[in-house]
Amino acid sequence: MSDISIGFAGIGLLLVLMALRVPIAFALFGVAVIGLGVTEGFDIAMHLVRIEPFHFAAHWSFSAIPMFILMGCIAQHTRLASELFNAARLWLAGVPGGLAVAANFSCAGFAAASGSSLATAATMGRITIPEMVDAGYEKGLASGVVASAGTVGNMIPPSITFIIFGIFAEVSVTKLFMAGIFPGLLTISIYAAMIIVRCWLNPVLAPRVNIDINWSMRWNSLLPIWPIFVLIGCLLVGFYEGYVTATEGGAFGAFVLLIISILQKRMTRDVFVKSITDTLVSTTSLLWIAVGAIMFTRFLAITGTSGAISDIATVWVASPLSAILVAAVIFLILGMFLDPMGILLLTLPIVLPMFRELDMNLIWIGVLVVKFIEIGLLTPPVGMNVYAIKNVVDETISLGTIFKGTFWFLACEIVVVSLLIYFPQISLFIPGLLN
Repeated sequence: MSDISIGFAGIGLLLVLMALRVPIAFALFGVAVIGLGVTEGFDIAMHLVRIEPFHFAAHWSFSAIPMFILMGCIAQHTRLASELFNAARLWLAGVPGGLAVAANFSCAGFAAASGSSLATAATMGRITIPEMVDAGYEKGLASGVVASAGTVGNMIPPSITFIIFGIFAEVSVTKLFMAGIFPGLLTISIYAAMIIVRCWLNPVLAPRVNIDINWSMRWNSLLPIWPIFVLIGCLLVGFYEGYVTATEGGAFGAFVLLIISILQKRMTRDVFVKSITDTLVSTTSLLWIAVGAIMFTRFLAITGTSGAISDIATVWVASPLSAILVAAVIFLILGMFLDPMGILLLTLPIVLPMFRELDMNLIWIGVLVVKFIEIGLLTPPVGMNVYAIKNVVDETISLGTIFKGTFWFLACEIVVVSLLIYFPQISLFIPGLLN
């Protein structure tokens, strides 16, 4: 049996293990070690086990991940999310579906501080969905908007997904961050337009909320959320002007938010302990998956499977558009069963050689990959954001209702993806300015 055959057999075994619900970190690691042992000998396999995880964990860019996670945890535990929604609610109360539109934009604002789709959906879901349901909003709309808008956490910088992609693809994480700005804004804008049109045509979906609002209340609502604007402004200026790299930006953002929360007297001992604990748990889980993916990548490279996949790509995938469509199918199918990091780390060793062989812009590809992962967070049977919302609402809203509520947003995603594919400059304009 040739090395390449063993490599493809390893991919098949990995899919079987995932179908049997073996944790993806252990499935990746186990298949890689066994495959390397069979092809190169178990002494070499154990040698790689000793050095590869360390080399990855010691990668300078990876140090940004726990810092961005810490930044999101601080934002989550210092009540910034509730203040964001309150401000958006007051400013958007007059438009059809105002609470849903407010939830949409407040999710985007919180995503910019957290960098995590699941954290955004879970945090904003607890705050926004009960208020929308109490106001008479249709439950599918109320839950669907938060589940869908929460996915923007992967696109709007800072994004942990972009960091992982940048490490594997060996491209600038700063440029990836900048590339995600317009696609993220485009997504939430199309979401908002769809909500307004639907609620204008069918007012039963979202009854008007009669609250006495004046301009003084609107302007005052912005005072508690100034840390979000300061944080986003500091990060974007720092990235664009080159004052901080994407790696340094994680520590810089966490430090800025920590100081602000102390000045606002929101940083108590309990909040600090919870933020650190959540950061450690999230980072450890992510590191296990990443180490498994690194070993699996090494296994595919040593057996020549990566090169074979590239050769297949040149025969069967004749154009960049066909490569994107093939990648979209892969990501969307896996998105039905796996979490975002698992999808990314499993597929990059397979699809990156295909994109490189076709000489495609990997910054643009990074944006499309993240967009496909966002869509996978909403697709049944295992849309992770949908289940995050289900955990928040318990029995008050059924799982089927939440999935049904996301269908309109998935239709919007088709529009967004089409625009990103046919107009690459939406993603590449700001990174081009960095040159």
